[in-house]
Amino acid sequence: MVANLPTHFASMTVVPDRTYGPEPSQKLDLYIPAHPKEQSHEVIVFLYGGRWTDGAKEQYRFVGTTFAKRGFVVVIPDYRKYPAVRFPVFVEDGAKALAWVSSHIAEFHGDPGRIHVVGHSAGAHIGALLATDSHYLADEGISRSRVIHDFAGLAGPYAFTPDEPDLIDMFGPASNYPNMQAPTFIDGTQPPMLLLYGDNDTAVKPANLQKLEQRITQRGGCVRSRIYHGATHTDLVRALSWWTPRAAPVVDDIVTFFRSCHHAVAE
Repeated sequence: MVANLPTHFASMTVVPDRTYGPEPSQKLDLYIPAHPKEQSHEVIVFLYGGRWTDGAKEQYRFVGTTFAKRGFVVVIPDYRKYPAVRFPVFVEDGAKALAWVSSHIAEFHGDPGRIHVVGHSAGAHIGALLATDSHYLADEGISRSRVIHDFAGLAGPYAFTPDEPDLIDMFGPASNYPNMQAPTFIDGTQPPMLLLYGDNDTAVKPANLQKLEQRITQRGGCVRSRIYHGATHTDLVRALSWWTPRAAPVVDDIVTFFRSCHHAVAE
């Protein structure tokens, strides 16, 4: 609430509750810069975290505001969650949301050729799978290389093995675990990736970043990483708001990456 309060006075256009699928949770909000330029704006699709069980797009209005002020059209989708659904449904919802963005974002001053995916925690896990396992977007009839320009993950559990009852139920059986681990799919054709992490994170182990980064490097892909000293798991998403002006420079690092690490990848 504190992070979102000033955003209601920000100069931008908010388009709420656009439907990208038939289910009640398959809706998204758009944040459009106050004075859209004649040319299209780059697009950020932000996938929030919450352990695949919690969260709502309205809670992340501050993310939309922050990046809209930087000149991006921002899309924040909801997605179905456990226990109503299990893996891979929430990833499939992410793919459906991206398909909607690809088809409709031009109507909202967005450039469908410059779609950046950003995710925090469970949202970073979903985004990483969309960026690494091309079948999700292929099932929606679109090519990953045409939709995801690049990916920035904040504190993502990219390579973990479920070890708690709800996570085992969510992702199991054990034979399915490789399918929910992003390094499984790295072959060098993935879009560029930025992996961010706080060294005081007690929720996600650093091995998640290390394993994904190592596999991308081995396969000749484009990856950059940064570890923020003293930052916690939630500090990285708080850094996307006005509330923590002395926080890690997450916004600057993401924007710099988006505008410097671009290459075409053919599938």
